[in-house]
Amino acid sequence: MYNEDTKSFEEIKKEIDLDRLPQHIAIIMDGNGRWAKGKMLPRSAGHKAGVERVKEIVKAAGDLGINYLTLYAFSTENWKRPKDEVESLMNLLVLYIRGELNNLHKNGVKIKVLGDIEKIPLLPRREINKAIKKTKDNDKLILNIALNYGGRYEITRAAQLVATEVKNGMIDVEEITPDIFKKHLYTKEQPDPDLLIRPSGELRISNFLLFQIAYTEFWFSDVYWPDFTKSHLCRAIIDFQKRVRRYGGIKG
Repeated sequence: MYNEDTKSFEEIKKEIDLDRLPQHIAIIMDGNGRWAKGKMLPRSAGHKAGVERVKEIVKAAGDLGINYLTLYAFSTENWKRPKDEVESLMNLLVLYIRGELNNLHKNGVKIKVLGDIEKIPLLPRREINKAIKKTKDNDKLILNIALNYGGRYEITRAAQLVATEVKNGMIDVEEITPDIFKKHLYTKEQPDPDLLIRPSGELRISNFLLFQIAYTEFWFSDVYWPDFTKSHLCRAIIDFQKRVRRYGGIKG
């Protein structure tokens, strides 16, 4: 569990082996509400601060050479939150896309969405689709935004799609493999996350990428998301590079 670092960003960055970067990093952006509460601010202020952090981390990931970055923005369970908080989150999503789209496009970021966006309100849905269309040919960094996303729903949806193919005679039951199944996930054609980061002190997965994280390395911090900086991102990568990934086998 990592919390603070006395070194500057440039100092920490020098410790990263750029030849062994994680190809895909996933982040559960958590702690906005508690950050705001600690400062006696409304929860909306925490979410707004969290959006500013998104800007910094996306830029840092692109600058470092990360190929895929997945951010858990809004879960299928988040609809249970107060109506005004949900509306605030949707408004912030619109403002983020409108304010950052041109910059993201200029820097080669391709935006993709993981989740059922048909249930997202019309205005943010329009902005999302606009962003997806504009950035579809970019290839420097794939930015996955998990929006109205739930891991169990994703797996259920994939099972339904596979079952439909079996029913229609497209494949036989015996032909179903993990690779076939993965082709029906939101992350099809993408590598599984190498590193999953969760700030805020929580030590759980929260229904995030349940199929994809079978061999993902986890990294936790007590720092709330609005305080999570590019230095924290670098430290997570450095710690990742110190680990030995065996995938169930043995390495000397």
